[in-house]
Amino acid sequence: MRRIARVSLAVAAAALATAAVHSSQWRWHLPTRIAPPSVPADNPMTAAKVELGRQLFYEADLSINGTMSCGTCHSQKHAFADDNRTRPGVHGDPGRRNVPGLANVGYAATLTWADPSLTSLEMQVAVPVLGEHPVEMGMRGKEAEITRRLANDPCYARMFRTAFPEVNGAIDMSTVAKALAAFQRTMIAFDTPFDRFRQGRAGAMMPAARRGADLFFGRADCASCHSGPNFTDDGFHVLDVPMRSVDRGVGEVTGIASDNGKFRTPGLRNVTLTKPYMHDGESPTLIDAIRRHRSVASIQGLSDTDTADLVAFLGALTDQHFITEPQFALPMKACGKKL
Repeated sequence: MRRIARVSLAVAAAALATAAVHSSQWRWHLPTRIAPPSVPADNPMTAAKVELGRQLFYEADLSINGTMSCGTCHSQKHAFADDNRTRPGVHGDPGRRNVPGLANVGYAATLTWADPSLTSLEMQVAVPVLGEHPVEMGMRGKEAEITRRLANDPCYARMFRTAFPEVNGAIDMSTVAKALAAFQRTMIAFDTPFDRFRQGRAGAMMPAARRGADLFFGRADCASCHSGPNFTDDGFHVLDVPMRSVDRGVGEVTGIASDNGKFRTPGLRNVTLTKPYMHDGESPTLIDAIRRHRSVASIQGLSDTDTADLVAFLGALTDQHFITEPQFALPMKACGKKL
């Protein structure tokens, strides 16, 4: 079993099995009026499954040469995004699109930048692990190797039995995907200055951020697309801006000409931590990203001061707890032993 935190490889065993791991239900800790994310009927949340998913999230043996895990590209200090424009795969294949952050990813109606058919976290796991356009972790056709690697580790065998008793602890792409999805659904980020301001704490946001909020929900009309508690309509839109290379976006999946250039509206929670921006990573700062929206009439009339106020508001969407929460971090123990 191998662990990798960003680019560092660490040899490891597996997950910590505690009394909490044997819990049959998952307790959500959410603000008032925020419902839990939707959970598929065939993948109920349990502490055992979440803990297994956390171990797998940092498991480099899910890549063909043991050099890449989910956590390689999705770094906690960057709100589980990546600070590169794109990230190359295990064989050096250049990445095509910017790595999105994972704050509240369990609430997303669709996953990835441009595939409306990916509607669950369980389905999305195949994109980095098995995908070939581009190759990321390089395991297409090597699913049996994933089973072999994990099953040969006694700790993983134990964890899968605990997490998936209904299938006798089967270790395959289905249970790997379910565990990873369960862990990602726990990546909740609702503790921001904006949230505290909405709860009645007037001093939670600075004056510039308040002005930016007024613009965001008012004259700038950002909320027409960046709507709801996660600041996304989960829709796919075209921005009339130049791109470094031809990327058909949704049109590449659907084959429909009118879908060319459409990309998913990203959520904005923790956005100050997830630079660079846009689907191609071509916007190094939030100011650049706002200017990429210049085809939107409501953005054209913004002054430099207005833009600075919008950036201040976006800064008020940062959940510092999210990037320091130990339960999201690289595990330091496996089956009661230090890694």
